[in-house]
Amino acid sequence: MTSFTLDTQAQFLDKLKKKAVEKTKKEAEKRTEKRVNKGIDNAYDSIENQIDGKNQDKKGNKQDSTKTVDKSKVVKDKKVTETEKEPQLTTSSKYDFIPGEKVLLFDDFNSDNVGDFPVIWNTTGSGEVMTTNLYEGRWFKITNARGITTLNDPLTLPDNYTIEFDVIPQKDNKNNNNTSFNFYILSTSKPKVLNYGLARPGDAAIKFSFQYTDSYLAYFNDKSPDLSGVENQPRLMADKKYRISIWVQKERIRLYVGQEKLFDVPKAMSRNYKYNMIRFDAGAPMISNFRIATGLPDMRSKLLTEGKLVSYGIYFDVNKDVVKPESFGTIKGIATVLQENPAVKIKIVGHTDSDGDDNSNLDLSKRRAASVKNALVKTFSIEASRIETDGKGEIEPVAPNDNSTNKALNRRVEFIKM
Repeated sequence: MTSFTLDTQAQFLDKLKKKAVEKTKKEAEKRTEKRVNKGIDNAYDSIENQIDGKNQDKKGNKQDSTKTVDKSKVVKDKKVTETEKEPQLTTSSKYDFIPGEKVLLFDDFNSDNVGDFPVIWNTTGSGEVMTTNLYEGRWFKITNARGITTLNDPLTLPDNYTIEFDVIPQKDNKNNNNTSFNFYILSTSKPKVLNYGLARPGDAAIKFSFQYTDSYLAYFNDKSPDLSGVENQPRLMADKKYRISIWVQKERIRLYVGQEKLFDVPKAMSRNYKYNMIRFDAGAPMISNFRIATGLPDMRSKLLTEGKLVSYGIYFDVNKDVVKPESFGTIKGIATVLQENPAVKIKIVGHTDSDGDDNSNLDLSKRRAASVKNALVKTFSIEASRIETDGKGEIEPVAPNDNSTNKALNRRVEFIKM
């Protein structure tokens, strides 16, 4: 009887021990799982906080990550990093605009008096030259939204050319307080009759309608099918400055706002017409630095074969040496030539017009050349030792400094093969 009791007790104790071990294992597994889940939750919280621009301190208080986060301790998710980088790469890859080499017309309205209607323009409405407290230079404000505004004289446009201008959209109180305006490139047999073909102007035209809503529209109106309904974004807001760039290559037309390509239509321009006018209507924008140029520069041939490339596609603000974003396409083209020819060395020489003090212009031209070098080195990884810089100021003009177009010809950057 005693032996049986002892065996039973031993078995009972053995079972208790096994249950205790199993319970301990399960408890350990639960704790481990809990710690893993907590770690995952913390990781997600960390990523979400980084996206929101915030982090937490040890007590769980939210803090601005730009002020308190130790960058060496922040763990970044690989996919998030790639997503953050993508828009910049996409924008750069799409911005292939290169301004025409030969300037046909340029007007920054500096030759006109403030308050006057500009000399080389015409309108069925009204407008005046003015300055603003936000943006430098002089601006032509179209003040009658129902009028038609164009150039005095017809243009002679070849198959390939570029049109560029700065614009500050303005609210039109006569038309639902919006910022819309239209811009046309048209063919007209009656250039002095501004309202010829009123609703569908001229004999043929391509129209860009810059809407205050979220779209741009484009169509042309000769006997070919309409392209109405082609849309893109973003919208143009009132009192903000934008750079509009248009590139025509035979039938193909591309339009950019800033560095964003909005349209690339391969069969827009009709071969049946010669386009000879531009036109603004249905809005009250302010425009400046209006430029029409022709001839895409052959950078490779000019630099490598002829030994000198004269560029009008690198832009600066008045009296400043900072390279403007719309210069990207031109500088990228020059960088490509240098990357493909690593033995080539160049000298960059800046030139100005005659406005201002001689010594100031000389200094400005040198600083501008240095800024172009800096862009080639930092943005495109061209070795600094391959590039020298200099400036000539206003002492080597290529045209008389007697009007806006000729002054634009004198403001240039030269690349000389050494």
